[in-house]
Amino acid sequence: MKRIALLSALAFAACSPASQEPTVSGLEGPAATETPSPASSATTNDALTADGWGPLKIGMTLAEVTTALGPDSNPDAVGGPDRESCDEFRPERAPEGLLVMIQEGKLTRISLVELSPVKTDKGLGIGDAAYTVKLAYGDAAKATPHKYQDKPAEYITAWAGGPRSEPYVEDEAARGIVYEVDGTGKVGAVHAGGPSIQYVEGCA
Repeated sequence: MKRIALLSALAFAACSPASQEPTVSGLEGPAATETPSPASSATTNDALTADGWGPLKIGMTLAEVTTALGPDSNPDAVGGPDRESCDEFRPERAPEGLLVMIQEGKLTRISLVELSPVKTDKGLGIGDAAYTVKLAYGDAAKATPHKYQDKPAEYITAWAGGPRSEPYVEDEAARGIVYEVDGTGKVGAVHAGGPSIQYVEGCA
């Protein structure tokens, strides 16, 4: 009788819910597809491109920039030597380290400086190594010497449509991105937009 009772107990345990394979919630069904990971939730609007960033598009008027992200967050700071012709500032609602350049009332350049968290559409930003930038762009980018620092400092420029042949691009319709590499061999600033991305001293 004891053996029959033992076998009955074992059979009951094998059939109980506790012995069934556990199911892991969140890996299957609609709920899993409705909760994207941080990487997949990023959109191109979060990235800086040659045409703009988020609500900002190269060519917008100053009024449109202000409507999108607010006025100059520090109006007492020095922008350009002649603010009427060229000014550079961070709008109030823009991320830290994101600057806009306004020339003759139009947005011509967006820059990432200091510890800006914004990345370009290649996933690159402040602090990335120069070789990483070159690897990402390949032959589409061209490296030129830095105006004020010795190597490894340099400018890595990628124009939409590929490298340009002219020494200085003046075509207002041209769009590109410049990664300014500092003396440590890392990106210290990024400039995106029209011909003004070639400026090396703010508005000049």
